[in-house]
Amino acid sequence: MEITGYIAAALIGISLGLIGGGGSILTLPVLVYLFGIAPAAATSYSLFIVGTTSLVGAVGSYRKHLVDISVALLFGIPSILVVFLTRHYVVPAIPAQLFRIGDFTVTRELGVMVLFALLMLMASVSMIRGKKETLTVATHMSTAGRIRLLLYGTLIGFITGLLGAGGGFLIIPALIMIAGLPMKTAVGTSLMIMAMSTLIGFLGDAGRGSINWILLITVTVIAVAGVLIGGALTSRIPGAKLKHAFGWFVLAMGVYIIILETVLK
Repeated sequence: MEITGYIAAALIGISLGLIGGGGSILTLPVLVYLFGIAPAAATSYSLFIVGTTSLVGAVGSYRKHLVDISVALLFGIPSILVVFLTRHYVVPAIPAQLFRIGDFTVTRELGVMVLFALLMLMASVSMIRGKKETLTVATHMSTAGRIRLLLYGTLIGFITGLLGAGGGFLIIPALIMIAGLPMKTAVGTSLMIMAMSTLIGFLGDAGRGSINWILLITVTVIAVAGVLIGGALTSRIPGAKLKHAFGWFVLAMGVYIIILETVLK
């Protein structure tokens, strides 16, 4: 299964390079189902992988002047703080057994996978809708807009810390509608925010549990290589159609995980 996992890591990276987001949503399922890593530990691995690949993409965007540093800091600072606190205090405090429904026990690992599957469904809808989704772009950011961005960053930080997902599909619309960034700048700024928050979140896990560094670095390197390959292929493959098809795949995976975790187990 590990060989399949490495291939999947490459495909995740390629999809990120081609469509600019969405691929990292599959990182956790790949780690859990193909590498056999427990969901709680897999969220930590996912933070490192998503953070490193996002950083590579963010550096490329920055070189093209497609990163708004001031907006990244305004959104990113509360997000980073909440991610770190969530990983360091909230996640360890979650009990192994959450609650029972009759004879059915809802465990922490089940809760993580079902919540992540729901996040995948949200991501898939965002990718499937694509250009059909119209966003009202802000002309300037007011004081109220800055407060909204801070609050939104806090919410995204909690989701990122809890599930190990970058949340780019949630960040980009906020940067467009609240901060008034053009699409390409919003994508680059989102990558910078995700890189900062996920890598800091990974540091919040320091000292808790053992990490298979060989596996983690190998998967990360393969995913980063995939990002570079995907970026080189952007001019040859229509990103809009690929994003739409990939959205349906993520939707199917999300439904499959919910059925697998709640019905088939």
